[in-house]
Amino acid sequence: MLIKYLQLFLISMVPLIELRGAIPISQSPLMNLPILPSYIVCIIGNMLPVPFIFLFARKVLEWGQDKPVIGGFFSFCLRKGHDGGRKLTEKAGRGTFVALLLFVGIPLPGTGAWTGTLAASILDMDFKSTILAVMLGVLLAGVIMMSASALGFSMLAPS
Repeated sequence: MLIKYLQLFLISMVPLIELRGAIPISQSPLMNLPILPSYIVCIIGNMLPVPFIFLFARKVLEWGQDKPVIGGFFSFCLRKGHDGGRKLTEKAGRGTFVALLLFVGIPLPGTGAWTGTLAASILDMDFKSTILAVMLGVLLAGVIMMSASALGFSMLAPS
C-alpha cells in the first residue's frame, strides 16, 4: 500500500494532472485507497512544488524563452502564466487573493496550483499571500474532487 501512496504523491506533483487527477485515481478500482489518507497525500504532493515554482519558475522561463529547442515550450508557459494573471486581475481587481484561491480551487483544466503560482509570480504577489491562497485553493479542489470521485465511483459500483 505504501507504493500506491508514493505513486499517488508523485502523480499529484505532475503539472496539469496535479491532485485533480490523483484523487480520482486513488478512488479507482486500480488503487482503491481510503479517501482521507489519499486526500492528505495528494495535497502534500500538490503543494510541495509551489514554493519552488513561485521563487524560480519565472526566472527559469524568462531565461530559456529565447533558447533553441526549449524556447517554444518556455514561451508557451510564460504566455499561460501571463494569461492566467491577466484573467485574475481582470476579474478580481484588488481581490487577487480570493481570485487566486478560486482560480486554483475550481478544478478546471489549466487552473491548478502550478498555473496559479506562476500567475501570482508574474503578478508580483507576495510570497505568503500566494502560498496561502494556493493552499486554500488546493484544499477546495481536493474537496470537490474527493466528493465527485466518491460519488462517481459509488454510482458505478454494482449494487
